[in-house]
Formats: sequence, structure tokens, C-alpha cells
Amino acid sequence: MRGVSSAALSPREAGFRMPAETAKHAATWVAWPSHGDLWLENLAPARTAFARLVECIAEGETAEVLVPDAEQETAARVALPTVSVRFHRVPFGDIWLRDTAPIFLTGEGGRQAASVRFAFNGWGGKYVLDHDDLVAERIVERAGKMRAFALPFVLEGGAVEVDGEGSVLTTRQCLLNRNRNPSMTEAAIEAGLRDALGCDKVLWLGDGLLNDHTDGHVDTVMRFVRPGVVVAMEARDRADPNRDALVTLVRDAETLTDARGRKLEVVRIPSPGRIEDADGRVLPASYVNYYVTNTCVVVPTYGSPFDDEAVARVGALYAGRRAVGVDCRALLTGGGALHCITQQQPLGGAS
Repeated sequence: MRGVSSAALSPREAGFRMPAETAKHAATWVAWPSHGDLWLENLAPARTAFARLVECIAEGETAEVLVPDAEQETAARVALPTVSVRFHRVPFGDIWLRDTAPIFLTGEGGRQAASVRFAFNGWGGKYVLDHDDLVAERIVERAGKMRAFALPFVLEGGAVEVDGEGSVLTTRQCLLNRNRNPSMTEAAIEAGLRDALGCDKVLWLGDGLLNDHTDGHVDTVMRFVRPGVVVAMEARDRADPNRDALVTLVRDAETLTDARGRKLEVVRIPSPGRIEDADGRVLPASYVNYYVTNTCVVVPTYGSPFDDEAVARVGALYAGRRAVGVDCRALLTGGGALHCITQQQPLGGAS
């Protein structure tokens, strides 16, 4: 396939790394909510949330939008009448590009671009949808000329969070789960992450949120604000189903040191509390599943009493970017929010 590296080097050996999300983007890849059989009555409000996110993306970078066919492209164009986007007719199972798209990398000084893609098994075999396992390869074909790496182990982008200076956060619940890479030891997984993402040190957390479809992706519980500083949630409501898990996550993070030897500073924001679906099932609602564009930080909201505070608190962490709250209750019925449906392509020259 065009763009695949013929060299046996890993991304790290070839001088590439995954930059922090706050690094300048050339583009963000997203997929138009298209499948009525999956979204049912939540399709229209999911599209509304998607359109608001894409408006924010397009303020300062290219929005690369996957659509499965001409009919869905027409619908997306109607929903985005004033937004300049680039459409790509690529079939996909669902919109969770954080996990199905490639991860984009940069070379020394950010002057070169590359991509790395992994095996995808439907989040441990739970949600296996047609085309999802080919989305990364198809995006690579359309992302411009760059080195492209393909690694054989299972990894979803939402399972890792980098600071751009050599540290990667992840959770044992996901990466050590037997439904991902049962033949790999913890040491082998650490080595795989370092090679794939150009990192020096893996920082392990434990379990994620209750009923998280992804088995505890880190992007729903903790994010790097900048090197040495992470943001996490704390329960304000006695009925919060994640109260104990959030306490443990913060406690554990405060014991960690990053690749540069800094002890992590943990900034706390509220948790949304107990958010349920129409059947009363607890959903894995998270304010840290925000997305950082070149101009905005787009924060999910859930109709919680803590929405306004969370948007303001997250916004204050990203000086120079406008904080925008987007109602993500419909997206959450599918298992995630804004970070889960985006994949940034950092600014970088052709290799």
C-alpha cells in the first residue's frame, strides 16, 4: 500500500513520536454519525453534537470528515452549511475514530509526519462492526504523503495519553486485559508503547469508570494538561457511582513521576455524577473526555448540575483557547464523548 514504510524500524527508532494534543494540528479526523440501526432515536441529537464539534475544529484547522456514501455526505453537508470541511467516502462501523483511526506522529522538530496503526478487535471482541478494522488503513491512504507504520498488537487511541515529552498514561484495566493482547506481558506492552509512540516511560493507572465499554480507557479518567500536570475528576455527589474509583485514580497519580522525573501534579474538576440512560443504566460520563482544537477546548456536558463549572474549570487550564460546552448525552449512549470521536493530525511536513 502507498505510504507504508519498508524499513524494519519502529516509529521510535525512526525518530518519530506522538506529540501532545495541544501541539498545533494540521487537521482533525472525524466520522459523520450515519447508522440509524446503531443510534436509533439518538441519531439526530448525536449529529447536533457532532456539528457543533466540527464547527469548533474548522475555526483553526481542517476538519476531515468520513462519510460512508453519497447519501450520508449530502446529509452531513446540510448539517454543516457554513463550515469548510473535507469529505472522504470511507465506510466505517461507527464514529469512534480515536480508537479506529491511525495515530499521527511527528519527527525531530515537528518537521516530518508519520502514522502508526494497530490491530483492532472491536474493544476486546465486544463491538465488532464491519469496516472498523480497515478505517486506519483507509485514512492513511488519504492523509497525505508520510511514513506509515503498522504494528501487530491491539491498541486503541483512547487507551493512551501522552505529554509530548516522553510520558504516556494508560490503565491496567484496558491494556492488561486478556481480551486485547493475551500473549503479551506487561513488559512487552510497555516496550510496544514506547516503540509505537516514541515515548520513554509508561505511567500505569488502575481501573476506569463504571460500565465503560472500552474497559477503562484513560481518556475518560485523566488527561495531560501540560507536561507534569494532569486533570482528573472528583465526586461531589454522594450518589456518584465512580466515587471510590476516582479517589483511587487521583491517589495513584500523585505517586507517579514522569519521564523527566517530575512528580505529577493533579488538578481536580467535578465529576458529572450519576448519569443514566432511559433504562436507568449508569453511563460512563466524563468531563475529561474533552477535545483540544487549535482554537478551542470543547467540553462534553450531560445535563448535570456540574456542567457549567466543569466547562469553566477545563477552559481555565487552556489559556488562549475558547471553552465550548457541547451536550453529549446522545453521544454517551454509544459509549463515549468528544475525545472518543476525534483523532488529531499534527502539523508536520512530508517525509
